[in-house]
Amino acid sequence: MKKALLIFSTVFLFLACGGVKKTQEAINTGNYQQAINSALRNLADNKDKRGNQPYVLMLEEAFAKNMERELQNITFLEKDGNPANLEAIYKGYTQLRQIQERIRPLLPLYVRDENRNARFNFRNFDEDIIDSKERLSDYLYDNALSLFESASSKLDYRRAYEDFRYLDEINPGYADTKEQMEVAYQRGLDYVKVKMVNDTQVIIPERLEEELLNFNTYGLDDLWTQYHNNPLENIRYDYEMQVAFREINISPEQVNEKQFVKEKQVKDGYRYLEDENGNLVKDSLGNEIKVDNFKTVTCNYYQFTQQKMAQVTGLVSFVDLNTRQQLNTYPLSSEFLFQHVYANYSGDRRALDNDLIALLNLGAVPFPSNEQMVYDAGEDLKAKLKQIIVRHRFN
Repeated sequence: MKKALLIFSTVFLFLACGGVKKTQEAINTGNYQQAINSALRNLADNKDKRGNQPYVLMLEEAFAKNMERELQNITFLEKDGNPANLEAIYKGYTQLRQIQERIRPLLPLYVRDENRNARFNFRNFDEDIIDSKERLSDYLYDNALSLFESASSKLDYRRAYEDFRYLDEINPGYADTKEQMEVAYQRGLDYVKVKMVNDTQVIIPERLEEELLNFNTYGLDDLWTQYHNNPLENIRYDYEMQVAFREINISPEQVNEKQFVKEKQVKDGYRYLEDENGNLVKDSLGNEIKVDNFKTVTCNYYQFTQQKMAQVTGLVSFVDLNTRQQLNTYPLSSEFLFQHVYANYSGDRRALDNDLIALLNLGAVPFPSNEQMVYDAGEDLKAKLKQIIVRHRFN
């Protein structure tokens, strides 16, 4: 036990020293944010712990150096006068304020060796944040509006949308950002009409067709593409997605029989033990000794396997309706195997193993219809169709 405690203490001390060393390395290399995060993480558990004293001093140092560097960078960006710098200025002030708010709940932080509290020169950045946010908002709005009004492609509208979206995120309710963002979104969308073609001699189950074309069930996460299996008259579609079934093959219903014989030795009562002279053998109490009597039993086992298979093959193709050119074609195929196994026997069933006996409780079942077979194959088709849709990119 003492040895285990010694090992544990050594490992703990090693990890603790390693954390202090890495935090100091972060300060020495200018990774002040990393050093601040490390110090705060350790002090949050127990700020008064003697072993955490190094983190108090490193937090004090990293905070001061980070504040000095960030304010110098903001001053430089302000002097540069480029409105493209406004985002960095706004984020700089916001980050400085966030660091202060993370430290504030831990105060005071006592430095034992120097008999003082750690010093943090907090500043009020509220006015700086509000001012830089307003200037950034004006810039983002003008830039997004200019991009929106001069847009010549869907990609331009999407870029305008992203600028409006970011503006709405940092400054909700600014001007008519919401309305502009919605218009940019609608104009940046790719509309795809979906068409299903059956070139086979087999009827596609209506339920399968509905499920294949119900894109709400696919869980697609594509902001800029909408699929319509019932095209709307007031929408100008950009692409057509065609799901064409080429072949549907359904095998005949088959029942395969397999017969084999099983043998096993089983207990069949008992007999009295005799010696080599034919005399009954007794135990120490004078009782006659009984031994199990075994005999070999045989069973004829008949195993039946019902099988029926459906195979569906087709193509998924995408066409640019503006140029009338085919973009990509993907193969689509799926198989479904119906299989049911049951058995019966003649003879002594004690010769059978448990896994064989289980099948004796089953009997033949009706084969699924062709329509059901095609539908069951469609479950796999839906998964593969989703993979194709996710993989394909229009732009």
